[in-house]
Amino acid sequence: MKTSINFKAVKSDSEAHNFRRKTFDYIRKELTSKNKYWQVDKITDRIQKIEVYCKEKSGRKLQCNAMPIREAVVVIKEDTTMKDLHDLSKRLEEELGIRIFQIAIHKDEGHWDKDSNEWKPNLHAHLVADWQDLKTGKTLKHQSFHYSRMQDITAECLSMERGTSGSVGRLEAVEFKIKKKEEELQALEQKLDGMKAQLGSGKFQDLIVKNINFFGKQQVRTEETIANFGNAYRLFNIELQKNTDELNAKIRQIIELQKEIASLKNDNMLLKRKNTVLLTDSDVFAGEKKKYLDSVISTLEKTIQYERMKNPASDRSDEGKLKEEMNNICWELSAASHIPFAAFQQIFAVAELATALLSLLSFGTSNKQELEEIPVQKKKKKKTRKTNLS
Repeated sequence: MKTSINFKAVKSDSEAHNFRRKTFDYIRKELTSKNKYWQVDKITDRIQKIEVYCKEKSGRKLQCNAMPIREAVVVIKEDTTMKDLHDLSKRLEEELGIRIFQIAIHKDEGHWDKDSNEWKPNLHAHLVADWQDLKTGKTLKHQSFHYSRMQDITAECLSMERGTSGSVGRLEAVEFKIKKKEEELQALEQKLDGMKAQLGSGKFQDLIVKNINFFGKQQVRTEETIANFGNAYRLFNIELQKNTDELNAKIRQIIELQKEIASLKNDNMLLKRKNTVLLTDSDVFAGEKKKYLDSVISTLEKTIQYERMKNPASDRSDEGKLKEEMNNICWELSAASHIPFAAFQQIFAVAELATALLSLLSFGTSNKQELEEIPVQKKKKKKTRKTNLS
């Protein structure tokens, strides 16, 4: 399955659409509960911060035609998690300076296939980004190769196939349309030949209405005969179209299944290779483990910020209630992003990390640099069915 990412200027109704603050007629409401949301700022608040920073850094106001906030639609898979998109956000910031501050996963959009009558979901995520260059205060400037790199990063982080480049994609689309037209022409020719053969076979002789004229000779009654042939042709054409549509639907389903099988085989092969390296190289295993735990910490930090934003007035002065809230956050994140709960237990086994994360939940602040530099040490703990983090 292919993915792509394309940033454009954010629309005025983006938040209403992304966070489902309005009812839209093109969504399935019963699937809206599967959507996932995250944000650290509202768009209006982030624009104010950008304008202030631009004035402080450059000494000038932000240009009126600047696009400091941009939004991308990213094609995702059914099992894409918020953690995957946080990993993508981190890479975009590290390599291209693009800072994502809102994410919305949509699983309630799509369409009903007119041939198979099956629901075809349009799985995607909206990423809203701060496009300000922190070095200059102005908007980021990217070249064409940067946009190509965005596609690479997206495919890597989401474990999906990279989409084709714009020019190649357009060429393939044109070639596809030409091929379809040729197929339609060939089908029409075959249909015409079949009808000619049937008309010449004598099959339709009984549709001809005749009578004996005044001179005792048979004469074709034109109007009745034309009406009979017209009705027969319409029925014949309807049956032919029905069979053609069914055949085309089956062909499309087979093609889609073949693509899915090829994709799964490729994913399986890559996983086998990675597992082999992990099992045979201890340094690679340690490096991958550290990378994974760092990713979990980053996702947990963003989730904590989002929880504080949703419930800013919550009383978190009681240490017991604070730890209980943190425990619930970790369990929900574990289920939603398929993160083993043991990873959270290992993170909170490091006293400095636990203190920094609890401080972030309690006060909304922590030493970010210190949080990133604290090593996650391996400590043995007894396994239980559901162990609290404290």
